[in-house]
Amino acid sequence: MAFIKSEIEGSVLKITLSRPDKFNSFNREMALELQGALDKAASDHSIRAVLLTGEGKAFCAGQDLAEAMDVNGPGIEKIVREHYNPIILKIRKLEKPVVCAVNGVAAGAGANIALACDVVVAGSSVSFIQAFSKIGLIPDSGGTFFLPRLIGFGKASALMMLGDKVSALDAERMGMIYKVIDDATLIAEASLIAKTLSEMPTKAMGLTKRLLNESLENTIDKQLSYEADVQVQATLTYDYTEGVNAFLEKRKAIFKGE
Repeated sequence: MAFIKSEIEGSVLKITLSRPDKFNSFNREMALELQGALDKAASDHSIRAVLLTGEGKAFCAGQDLAEAMDVNGPGIEKIVREHYNPIILKIRKLEKPVVCAVNGVAAGAGANIALACDVVVAGSSVSFIQAFSKIGLIPDSGGTFFLPRLIGFGKASALMMLGDKVSALDAERMGMIYKVIDDATLIAEASLIAKTLSEMPTKAMGLTKRLLNESLENTIDKQLSYEADVQVQATLTYDYTEGVNAFLEKRKAIFKGE
């Protein structure tokens, strides 16, 4: 791949956005490569968690505007519908944990891709920017869906309209991300989180993610009923039996993700 680095570390697929000279801004090739890496994570049963990060000084500066403005380029509609929408859906529908280690500025689509992940950690010097209003665009890549649910309607509205920079610490305080980590140890600690998740009951993690997705639109009655149905599915897994037996036998459970 030209713009995505993909490597397997144990049961973790580490995906690195790699256009550092462009602050990892997306062009069509990079977007399609990321989709391919996410497809690999979905189809390879030996992969039980994903770690997403960026190379260089930025996590992702969003869309490469040179491509967006190119009269011979894909055009904004194709960029949104064929690049970003599938990325967000693949992250959310992947029934394995996705950890995002935001190693530098996350702007525009870059910020919103991060917010679509399951566990988001950021380096202490990182900032998040809903940069769309600065150039007359609306927040895409799921921004108008996830950000209000993470931090509240009023706060999200203000950040989207004003385009303020949000420090990593403020992002943690308002519930936008899980945790701030020192820049020097970000990747090591994020890798440990991904490794920990990869050793947990993968089927249960996937079912939990499915329930969280459904909760974004369900009534409480429907969600409770769905929880009951999915809990039954969880009890049919190897890892459920192993977890209960390990608890009763007072030993550490060895989960297989099955």
